[in-house]
Amino acid sequence: MKQFVVRIAAVLLGLAALCLPARALVEIDINQGNVAPLPIAITDFLASDTMGAEIAGVVIADLKRSGLFAPVAKGAFIEKVTNPDVVPRFEDWRVINAQALVTGRVVEEPGGRLRAEFRLWDTFAGEQMLGEQFFTTRENWRRVAHIIADAIYERLTGEKGYFDTRIVFVAETGPRDFRTKRLAIMDQDGANVRYLTRGDDIVLTPRFSPTRQEITYMDFAGGEPKVYLLQLETGQRELVGDFPGMTFSPRFSPDGQRIIMSLEQSGNANIYSMDLSTRQTTRLTNTTAIDTSPSFSPDSTRVVFESDRGGRQQLYVMSALGGEPQRISFGNGSYSTPVWSPRGDLIAFTKQSGGQFSIGVMRPDGSGERILTTGFHNEGPTWAPNGRVLMFFRQQAGSGGPRLHSIDLTGRNEQQVPTPDYGSDPAWSPSLE
Repeated sequence: MKQFVVRIAAVLLGLAALCLPARALVEIDINQGNVAPLPIAITDFLASDTMGAEIAGVVIADLKRSGLFAPVAKGAFIEKVTNPDVVPRFEDWRVINAQALVTGRVVEEPGGRLRAEFRLWDTFAGEQMLGEQFFTTRENWRRVAHIIADAIYERLTGEKGYFDTRIVFVAETGPRDFRTKRLAIMDQDGANVRYLTRGDDIVLTPRFSPTRQEITYMDFAGGEPKVYLLQLETGQRELVGDFPGMTFSPRFSPDGQRIIMSLEQSGNANIYSMDLSTRQTTRLTNTTAIDTSPSFSPDSTRVVFESDRGGRQQLYVMSALGGEPQRISFGNGSYSTPVWSPRGDLIAFTKQSGGQFSIGVMRPDGSGERILTTGFHNEGPTWAPNGRVLMFFRQQAGSGGPRLHSIDLTGRNEQQVPTPDYGSDPAWSPSLE
């Protein structure tokens, strides 16, 4: 199960005639409430085979799926790019309203190494905005495409992209009353699905380490919950411990050195943290209620969790060292599965009200609650590493099983994420670079 890590060298590609530091006109202000997608033309990369078109196709799909870009149909192109080193005829791209243009080439060098390069042009300013080249092996061409899409996204929005990432989730097959659940991992766009467990035991709630390509998950082998660490590159699995009273799988601290979890004893559940190097646990709450689903803030100073200590599941924030928590949710209904944004500005949650399940966000002090999507059963939000997109799982009324969906913070760009099987409990990886 070893994951090959692409080793990529990136260098700026410059043109002597275009070295003036003039500010480009094209950009996307993603802080606006309603962002109009930017028209962008992406040509097939020049190549001796279909590889150039395939890389361009993945870049197009990534940018379009973000909801911030509107790729121009190739049938509208006027200029046929035959040399990406030559300045484009900008008027041919302006007339079809392509505000940005991407050109590139793919070359297979001696020894099988692949060189992929691209240029990003501002067609209205008539200048190159970005140029890079990458070296990898042929089998990793999709990852190069995701990295190129990330570079374009960052240059035009000013924020990190999220395309060079992976999703770990629970793949579900079989009838509802006898369902096989396996851990699976895939690229964020649904490609390259790989199964991590065989389905002999029930597995639940995988969680990514924020610092390594490692996950923690809960396994019910023998009917008792066990927590494992799984190294994705080597396939090495390590038992963290047996937790008969566990109510929810652990989450990592932002530095990857601790996990935080909920353990049940004598009918009530409390929050505990564990140092992964010493396996020492520290109790953080002490109530007769059910405290569960803890998540660290990105600076590790606070923890958000759900609790029924007030009679109904609500969200609370406390110090990462424990102490008196502060309730932050006050709307109608029950709140659960809180997850702190990597940016620190929002907390995502599941809300149950009026027979419906919603995915929403609020600020850490409880203000600014916004519902992004509502349905028969939505649950389990997880953040993209740039804090702009959420993934969750949804089951429609009468459907055979859950499916993965993504939605951005505007709530206007919801899409189903393709998986070969039913899918639940997604967890987004950090950026692979």
